[in-house]
Amino acid sequence: MNSFLSGRDRAPARAALLATGMTAEDLAKPMIGVAHSWIGTMPCNLNHRRLAQAVMAGIRAAGGTPVEINTIAVSDVITMGTAGMRTSLVSREVIADSIELVGRGHALDGLVTLAGCDKTIPAAALAHVRLNVPGLLLYSGTMLPGLFRGGEITLQDVFEAVGRTAAGELDDGDLQEMERAACPGEGACAGHYTANTMAMAMEFLGLSPFGSMDPPASDPRKTGVCEAAGRLVMRLVERDLRPGRILDTRSLHNAITAAVATGGSTNVVLHLLALAREAGLPLDITEFDTISARTPVIADLRPSGRYTAVHLDRAGGTRLVGRVLSDAGLLEGEALTVTGRTVADEVAEGQAAPGQRVVRPVERPLSATGGLCVLKGNLAPRGAVVKTSAAVTPRIEGPAVVFDSEEDAMAAVQSGAITAGDVVVIRYEGPRGGPGMREMLGVTAALVGRGLGRSVALVTDGRFSGATRGLMAGHVAPEAADGGPLAALRDGDLVTIDLESRGLSVDLTPQQISERMRHWTPPTSPYATGVMAKYRDAVSCASRGAVTVSGRDERGRWLERRAAGGGNADGTDRTERTDRKE
Repeated sequence: MNSFLSGRDRAPARAALLATGMTAEDLAKPMIGVAHSWIGTMPCNLNHRRLAQAVMAGIRAAGGTPVEINTIAVSDVITMGTAGMRTSLVSREVIADSIELVGRGHALDGLVTLAGCDKTIPAAALAHVRLNVPGLLLYSGTMLPGLFRGGEITLQDVFEAVGRTAAGELDDGDLQEMERAACPGEGACAGHYTANTMAMAMEFLGLSPFGSMDPPASDPRKTGVCEAAGRLVMRLVERDLRPGRILDTRSLHNAITAAVATGGSTNVVLHLLALAREAGLPLDITEFDTISARTPVIADLRPSGRYTAVHLDRAGGTRLVGRVLSDAGLLEGEALTVTGRTVADEVAEGQAAPGQRVVRPVERPLSATGGLCVLKGNLAPRGAVVKTSAAVTPRIEGPAVVFDSEEDAMAAVQSGAITAGDVVVIRYEGPRGGPGMREMLGVTAALVGRGLGRSVALVTDGRFSGATRGLMAGHVAPEAADGGPLAALRDGDLVTIDLESRGLSVDLTPQQISERMRHWTPPTSPYATGVMAKYRDAVSCASRGAVTVSGRDERGRWLERRAAGGGNADGTDRTERTDRKE
């Protein structure tokens, strides 16, 4: 019997579990959690209940007792452009915390998590690392692309159509027709946006079986993948193969390589930094730039390419991506995966479908360097992130047009107040400033939709959706609410974004920035109590993954910083050094 349930004094616990329908025989077997985020507020996770049944069937067939666990999810698409988007990144912590609490409270012997939308995937990974019990993570699948007037579309097209409608290129009837067609059923957004990027990263990290992300959410093959996962977790329990034995720096490097080679979402930076910190592994934000600089973009995927995740599945899937990268010497092949095999062993099985055009050889890449770069300068002493595969203009120098909220920026874009050559700055949207570090897809898509994608840049301490394209610099650290240099900007200041030099700067001297900051006061938070206030007071810098930091000392330091008026112009906090370990 599970040691957690054995003994005379555990009779009440056994009695309670018998009331759930378990038998004495069930209680004698390993208890395996099957966690998922079924919720009726979005299409991303609608198949979780059904897929959980397949996982549990596999566990029972392999001699275990499954225990279903349900947690929450927040839709980035539905909350985009509203105050509700502030809850999205917060949900990553809440989901991870909730799975961890059940796992610890019930002393589970193993864990399988089903994840579908943007934050559920990294949240599940964080929970696996914290619990460090044998287990694996499964992506519940991508949505099929929609059909609009003979062509395939995704939600990216709908967001950009909002801008096109405001510009008069489409009318409201066109927009309504597109919104009815874009999402044909269950699953996460069809392009290689955040959900699909993170699902791929989990396979190259070794936490998900290779090829498990490939079948779309509605594909019957997904059921077989889930049944196999149920059987696999029992083998992991027998071998005591835990995340702590799988994850290392090689795993992280492989995940970064896969993300940048496929033009993946900038959110992978935030989530892998958080995961590395949770696992106790060294990972600096500059490593994303280093790996991206040596890695070509080999996958022609949306938002900057032509194809969706469904096309990648048909072309050969993640194993094909891995094989191309491995053959070019770009992967650390000896890294272990959850199957017990190495990455090199897994991707060696990759096969290209005849005539496929989604994945290219490294000799004919879409871009010679990867899809992300990290910028630094007097506006971002701790770094900012740009999705270079989607940035059509490598350098923009122009006057800042400064907004203190996403809503104000969106209104300006829609009214036509933003013109070619401008650098839109949206501040106080960082992890603490929001709080919650909202994504800016509404604004970036509206700029593209109005034909300004090539001539206007955007800089923010908030985040971008995986569907964002254009010269958009996000994750600026330190953030404005923490006294970062963005807080000193004024309309008309000359801002330069230069991908070649990896620079993000304003034409101001350190003395000028410091003088402006002498008169600066932090904004008042709209949240005085509840989860948003707790998150604001506990969250760390974006360059550290925007993780919530435990301990009274860290919260006290943050409150001292607020009382003291933020930080210094060079990016260091007044009450702490930038190199302080959390």
